Amino acid sequence: MTTDVTRILVTGGAGFIGSHYVRTLLGPQGPGDVAVTVLDKLTYAGNPANLDPVREHPGFGFVKGDICDVALVAELVAAHDQVVHFAAESHVDRSILGAAEFITTNVLGTQTLLDAALRRPGGPVPFLHVSTDEVYGSVAEGSWPETDPLKPNSPYAASKASSDLVALSYHRTHGLDVRVTRCSNNYGHHHFPEKVIPLFVTNLLDGQRVPLYGEGLNVRDWLHIDDHVQGLELVRTGGRAGEVYNIGGGTELSNKELTTLLLDLAGAGWDRVEHVADRLGHDLRYSVDCAKISTELGYRPRKDFAQGLAETFAWYRDNRAWWEPLKRKAAL
Repeated sequence: MTTDVTRILVTGGAGFIGSHYVRTLLGPQGPGDVAVTVLDKLTYAGNPANLDPVREHPGFGFVKGDICDVALVAELVAAHDQVVHFAAESHVDRSILGAAEFITTNVLGTQTLLDAALRRPGGPVPFLHVSTDEVYGSVAEGSWPETDPLKPNSPYAASKASSDLVALSYHRTHGLDVRVTRCSNNYGHHHFPEKVIPLFVTNLLDGQRVPLYGEGLNVRDWLHIDDHVQGLELVRTGGRAGEVYNIGGGTELSNKELTTLLLDLAGAGWDRVEHVADRLGHDLRYSVDCAKISTELGYRPRKDFAQGLAETFAWYRDNRAWWEPLKRKAAL
């Protein structure tokens, strides 16, 4: 391998967003000057098949392991030039039922990686920490800038907020090059079918009903994974150390409006909707202000939401072999 290749360790790279990041970097539209090693524990949401398109790429490597494994993490970080950290427990409902795994993976795992990045024998390496807009809590109007205080309301969001603060503390205390991104709700292909869009799509494709929380008035900003990866690469290659960058999609919809669009794509009516008890501590609205990443790095979401949603629906329709075993195993 030539010295002009940047060796990137991607944690959680077999998951939804992480695998798309890896496929993009090593694909025909990628930068061409990177090699990627994925570190993934392969929990229920990590799927090796997500990496099949790049498995034979000469710059690809895979290691099954836990980000809390101090020795393994130190060994891997020592052999890389950058860390891009996706690995996290991420499903709010699961965090409500039991928060221990979320605290362990999201907080302790992040600290383990940061320590390895700081104490790397060849010198510290830049660390891109991928977070979520859920750390801000809920906003009735307007949008959160990166300077807003963190007010997480679920155990998942609290664990991510904690990991953000730990990551930023390594920059402020030790001078480690840490960059944090906070994204809005992602959608697209290869999304594990416990989250709202793939769950609704696959239920509708199977002739089942879809569970809508409460009256469906909760509002989210939707970000296609192509645009998220675009934003991440802008921050990885041009972001400033110690800074936080929001990445949004620019399409705010209530869950009821989203459900209407998905029903239309499936040719189904509202008789396929089951109103279920609202989630505990359900944040009413998320909205991120993307002025900083737009002004500094030139970020603009490119994917039209209607087109992206239709493409996502079509992907699940045409790839039952990918999601049917996952739903059977998880009994969703």
